[in-house]
Amino acid sequence: METILRTINLTKRYNNKLAVENVNMNINRGDIYGFIGKNGAGKTTMFKMITGLVSSTSGSIELFGESTENGLHTMRKRLGALIERPFLYTNMTAYENLEACRLQKGIPGKDCIERILTLLNLNSIRDKKVRYFSLGMKQKLGISLAIIGEPELLILDEPINSIDPIGIMEIRDILLQLNKSRNTTILISSHILKELYDFATCYGIIHNGKLLDEFTLKELKERFNKSLKIKVDNVNKAALVLEKKLNTHNFKALPDGTIMLYDYVDNPGRVSSAIFKEGITILELTPQSDNLENYFKNIVGGKVSDV
Repeated sequence: METILRTINLTKRYNNKLAVENVNMNINRGDIYGFIGKNGAGKTTMFKMITGLVSSTSGSIELFGESTENGLHTMRKRLGALIERPFLYTNMTAYENLEACRLQKGIPGKDCIERILTLLNLNSIRDKKVRYFSLGMKQKLGISLAIIGEPELLILDEPINSIDPIGIMEIRDILLQLNKSRNTTILISSHILKELYDFATCYGIIHNGKLLDEFTLKELKERFNKSLKIKVDNVNKAALVLEKKLNTHNFKALPDGTIMLYDYVDNPGRVSSAIFKEGITILELTPQSDNLENYFKNIVGGKVSDV
């Protein structure tokens, strides 16, 4: 398995603040790497250092096997990126923006523009000036500029911001197609963790500038806690049943009156029988499993909406 991006103790300090601290990230060819963190966690700073927009304070970056300054400069030509908001010429059309990008990157022929416009369903606005675009249209054009030239590594910083649900599905399908047909490696951050779970093959969680965890989708699923979701008419009495009759303290009573039981997941009948015998009415008893949002919240704390 070829590692095409590796960071070694990568650190960025702004004055007295550490934006990124000793991050060791590893991305293999063909990965779709979901980069997760709250606002201000260091995601965008990482992207800027990888693409050369800002220099690191210490540590190093290895890109396609190159880590020297000259080597990184050469290898960055194999990247495509959309970081923060796309830079667009608002007095030019979508087609003219793509043409300017093509010339800047030295890509021969204009066929690539036609392919990109078709791929992202932008033909209907190809001759429309960008100043009249919605935020979602600008974001899609920004993604188009990142994709032009068929980069081997595509870096996308919140690419589905301001895009409607249909547009989000279109972008997801396009990126999956690029990954499958061209083996494009994708490093992507998003506030919508469900989208990342449906999309990514591996993940990294960054918090306060530190990479807390890095794992594959398979590893993530193995880490999810399975549980029984129990709703009853008397939570306190049910909790005593779990402790006294089933000899378990491995449960959590939530503020809404729901009990999450992490034992007896494969034997719900025993749980329902024990509770029922004590005269407690069971309103719901269903198996559950954690999701990416809960896993992230458990690691970094706080609300998922802070992402």
